[in-house]
Amino acid sequence: MRHLANIYRLGVKELWSLWRDPMMLVLIVYAFTAMVYTAATAMPETLHKVPIAIVDEDGSPLSARIASAFYPPQFAAPAMIALGQVDPGMDNGDYTFALDIPPNFQRDVLAGKSPALQLNVDATRMTQAFSGSGYVQQIVLTEVGEFVQRYRGSAAPPVDLTLRMRFNPNLTPSWFGALMEIINDVTLLSIILTGAALIREREHGTIEHLLVMPVTPGEIMLAKVWSMALVVLLAAAMSLVFVVQGLLKVPIEGSVMLFLAGAALHLFATTSMGIFMATLARNMPQFGMLLMLTLIPLQLLSGGVTPRESMPVFVQKIMQIAPTTHFVELGQAILYRGAGIEVVWKPFLFLLLIGSTLFALSLAHFRKTISQMA
Repeated sequence: MRHLANIYRLGVKELWSLWRDPMMLVLIVYAFTAMVYTAATAMPETLHKVPIAIVDEDGSPLSARIASAFYPPQFAAPAMIALGQVDPGMDNGDYTFALDIPPNFQRDVLAGKSPALQLNVDATRMTQAFSGSGYVQQIVLTEVGEFVQRYRGSAAPPVDLTLRMRFNPNLTPSWFGALMEIINDVTLLSIILTGAALIREREHGTIEHLLVMPVTPGEIMLAKVWSMALVVLLAAAMSLVFVVQGLLKVPIEGSVMLFLAGAALHLFATTSMGIFMATLARNMPQFGMLLMLTLIPLQLLSGGVTPRESMPVFVQKIMQIAPTTHFVELGQAILYRGAGIEVVWKPFLFLLLIGSTLFALSLAHFRKTISQMA
């Protein structure tokens, strides 16, 4: 009971120290509100009201049909312009795409001559140019194919492919971006808060006060782990409820409590990692450099940005020892696909093992650091 009381009181001390640090409080609020909202709504690789101009030199029903196929929200209402306005408009950045439909286009299509269309693309808008050109080609080919089929009365294709999108029927990018940002923020804030708490005590000289108190290094570490993990866990839960479900209207398929239980195990590992990094760094700038070297690979190779199956095999094997890999796996399974504990028990087990190992390594190095200071 004495050990538990010490851990509790030291943890409360950490919470009061965090409460008196306005910059850290602003960082927590910003990460779980503005960053989540930005990640959900600012997706540059998707098309949203892309400006497009159409030069209709044919004036046929087919060209009018093609022009009417571009509509919000992917494209802005097409600007019908003359051929001489294409270059000035592209130079001014008024249009990302400019589609030129040549004269006698419908007649040549029906005659089977395969006429050419010209699509001008502003490649300085790289992400939209890359994905948007494919959209434009698909729309034009679909409209031409349906027009020719109706005109000639062609037979139906022998195979009818029906697409069914599971978990995200409309392929809404905000559903993915918001939840993945919360997963990334849990990792980011847990490492920063625990590492900064230890470095702050070292810089202020309060770590020496702890050394003369009847507390053990394990109690000091556990106090920092539970207090900072509690703050991040509460912030993540509030972000899920008020920002993701409330503001962004993103549906969550699975149990939020099960996800938070997995997040707690993940926080046990990442807070221990933050303490270990803080024992290596002498000041906050060094800790920031270590954070960049550690956090970026952890997030980029965890499977949250690109599927792990597309990575080299040796990277997949190495990332099995990273807590972010298993946290992303259970987070996507629970929040996106509504998985239960019978599906995600393996990531839970891996997080428990990785967290215990990291805590033991961090505690050993923390004891060594304290003995050197004493």
